[in-house]
Amino acid sequence: MCSSSYGCVAKIGGVLVEVVIVLTGLALDTYSMNSKSPFKWRHFTPDIILWGGRWYCLYPISYRQLEEMMCERGVEVDHSTLYRWVQKYAPQVDKRCRPHLKPSNDSWRVDETYIKVKREDRYLYRAVDSDGNTLDFLLTAKRNAKAAKRFFRKTLQAPHSQEPRVINVDKNAAYPKAIDEHKFLVVLQKLFKD
Repeated sequence: MCSSSYGCVAKIGGVLVEVVIVLTGLALDTYSMNSKSPFKWRHFTPDIILWGGRWYCLYPISYRQLEEMMCERGVEVDHSTLYRWVQKYAPQVDKRCRPHLKPSNDSWRVDETYIKVKREDRYLYRAVDSDGNTLDFLLTAKRNAKAAKRFFRKTLQAPHSQEPRVINVDKNAAYPKAIDEHKFLVVLQKLFKD
């Protein structure tokens, strides 16, 4: 049973293990097994499922390594099951965690880099505030003004981000177009709000 709103203590393989649950409310609601429960008909308890998903998302390990770690703790689960858990529950964890993220400050640094995905170049846009907290990121196929505008729109609509006072960028020609359009939209919103 859960001992606090921050986590649960589970007895797994004869060892007490503290399981920090990001979705404490989700996990606690599932014990009633109502029809709305996302964990209904699962072989393992919500604590174990969230435990495995949290470890995979938090640490740079493979599913097979996670399978081995859980087996050492008395939970026999296959790596393909862990994969299915992460695919099903990670988006829900992200959705429920975003509103609780620490609010950003008003000084942003935006950068992009290219990475190989299936042997093709993709562009990873990332914004961080002056404290180093990641505001958001976006993976796109193209590095152009349209992608930059989409990234700024996504970042500004996030509940934990606030209107930036300063945006530090590199010399990508797409950024000035995206920032100017954003400033224009902000001015229009202020005009029509009054």
